[in-house]
Parts: sequence; C-alpha cells; structure tokens
Amino acid sequence: MRKDETSESPDSSVGHEQQQAKNYYDPDLAHAVHGVDDLHIECPSNTTERKLIARIDGRVIPWLTLITNIANASVFGLQKDLKLTGTEYNTALTIFFIPYILLEIPSNIILKKVGPNIWLSACMFLFGLVTICQGLVHGYGGLLAIRFFLGVAESGMLPAFFPENAKWLTEEERAYVKARLRKDQGRGAAERRIEMKDVVNVFRDYKVFIAGFMYFGLVRAYPPPETQLHSVPPWASAFAFAMLVAYVSDKTKHRFLFTIIPIAVTIAGFAILLTVHHNHRLEYGALFLVAMGSFSAMPVIICWFTMNLGGHHRRSVGTAWQVGFGNIGGIIATYAFLAKDAPRYYKPGYSICIAFVCLSAASCVCYLIAIWTQNRNRDRAPRDLGLTEFEKTEKGDMSPDYRYLL
Repeated sequence: MRKDETSESPDSSVGHEQQQAKNYYDPDLAHAVHGVDDLHIECPSNTTERKLIARIDGRVIPWLTLITNIANASVFGLQKDLKLTGTEYNTALTIFFIPYILLEIPSNIILKKVGPNIWLSACMFLFGLVTICQGLVHGYGGLLAIRFFLGVAESGMLPAFFPENAKWLTEEERAYVKARLRKDQGRGAAERRIEMKDVVNVFRDYKVFIAGFMYFGLVRAYPPPETQLHSVPPWASAFAFAMLVAYVSDKTKHRFLFTIIPIAVTIAGFAILLTVHHNHRLEYGALFLVAMGSFSAMPVIICWFTMNLGGHHRRSVGTAWQVGFGNIGGIIATYAFLAKDAPRYYKPGYSICIAFVCLSAASCVCYLIAIWTQNRNRDRAPRDLGLTEFEKTEKGDMSPDYRYLL
C-alpha cells in the first residue's frame, strides 16, 4: 500500500475532528487554513481559559442569587398583615407568571436589538425597584400589582446573561469568548436581527414543544410554607448536589442520565411525603431528596436543550420558549397546596407534584429518542446536499451537519 493512501491529509484530519465533535455545526472547519480559524482562537496570553471563565462567573452568578422568595414572606406573616383570605395568596403567586410567560420571547428579541448591557441593567433596576415596593404594599390589590411587575422585570433577566460583549473584558478576551460560543452553536447569524420568520421557524421543530414539557414538569409547588422555616439545610444540600451533577455531566459530555437520575430522586422524595405522615424526621429527609433532585435536574434540562439549539436566533427564541412555557406549570402549582386542604395537604398536593415530575421524565425520554433518531438519520444521509454555508448557518441545529448532544 502506498504511503499517500495510509497517511491522513490535513483536510481528512480536520474532517475526522468534525466527526468527533458532533454536538455543534462549524461551517468553516472543513476549510480551515493550517488548522487555524476564528473558531479556534487561542486563549489570550494574559490569562487561561479556566481563569477567564471563573472571572466571568464571578461577575454574573452573584446577580442571579438576588432573588426574593415570597414564600419566606408568607412564613413571616404576609397573609395576616395583608388580611389575605381564601386563595388570594395563591392568586398573588400566580399573577407573577402571566407576564413572565408572555414576555420571555419578546424580551429576548429586545435583548438582541438593544444589547445585553442595556437590557439586563434595565431589568435588574426594575426588579430591584419592584422588590423594594413589594415590602411597602398594604393590601391585596397592591400585592397583585407588584407581583405582576415583578414578573415583567424577571422575564428579561435569565436569558440576558451573555458576556460576549462585556466591556470589562479585553478585546482579545471578548474574541475568545465569542469563539467559544460559536464553537458550541456554530455561526448563528448573530449579526442579523431576529425577525418573525425566525420565531415561526423555531416552532416548526416539534422538539421545541417536548423541551417545554421537560421543564414544565419541574416547575411546581412545594409543601406548605411552614417547612420554609427549616429550608436552609435542604437548599444547601441541593446546591452541593447540583454542583456535583453539573460537574460530572460536563466531564462526561452527557445530559440524559443527569436529568433522569435527579428526577428519580425527586419522585422518591415526594413518594415518602405522600405516604409517610407521622415520622417528622423521615419527612424532613424527604424534603432533602425533593430539593436535591429537582434543583439538579432543572439546570441540566435547560442546558441540554439550550446547547442543542444551533444559532443565535434559534437559541434566543427556543430558550425563552422553554422557560416561558415551563413556568405555566407554576400557575398550576400555586393551587396545589390550598388552605382549605389543611392539614391533609399531601393527598392532592403531592399527587400533583409526582404527576408533574413523571411528565418531565417522560418528556426527557421523548427528547432523547428524538435527537438520537435525528443524529442517526443524519449519519446515514448523504453528506453533500447542495446547501451553501449561508443556508447551513441559517438552519442552525436543523443543518444536516449538526449533531445533538445526548
């Protein structure tokens, strides 16, 4: 056999590299010159990738922690002080979700137009202002108004954390961050504004609806507010477990099992709460399972779907849809534990919670089957379909070159 038949050319090596990294589309990978292009920019010499990401996390994550929990306010006498009766407290919880759900996609479109620095700052300022006003209300009507505007403010916060244009990064660091993002999602036509046709095209993909139900099933009510008095240990355990799950999931480059296993933990916790009623220590332990499972599964579900959306347009609309639609579960969940059901909350409340979580698990299985099937079909299909690089870019993860992360 001749030498030129056994050795790999640079182009074939690049092609092999593309085959191995299948969870993103890189339109320039097959045309890289000497193995270098703007999707493979080296980390700036003044830092390392790990230090740069830690620096970004240090700037972004603290702001995500500044969220007020109205359930804690309920424990400290909110219902009594505002003279709330019947389901008024539940309605106050519900009204938050209405603007939060409806404004997720419009918020992401505005974000693309004005930039994250302006939009995120405005949302954070409004959120802080409304939160302060929430402590000044004197009646049911005021609480409803404040909760509504809190939903307006928070609808634009989570999707707005994009550091690629942050002014506190150097030009070289911004270029590197942009390259990392493009490596994940391909060239997503970021320079083009989102149009209505982009929104419509996203909803032509049935996987988007499955992803909505994946998150929907985990946005639900929790046990009666008395348990909030002892909520710190379960939340602390949930934080530690979520960090472990996220780390292992990232290291293994796998998502499905790291949604199903935490969901199973959540179901186990709710099953205990549904069946055990006179062993307070065991019931308290079950709360650990509920918190650890649900708050570990939710970020993985969001990350799994988000990272499988190729292109800025599909990612912006798809992420907003998943979070927005998923929070419809919050509307249903606020009526799971009603005062009229006391003290036997567990019968309707925990049954609803278990049903929701099972729905999330079934949706995760359906999503896995869908993306595995599409990966297999694309592997079997002809490589060259006559699409231009621009057409592949516009298609995002619907491009025949794209492979989904399982």
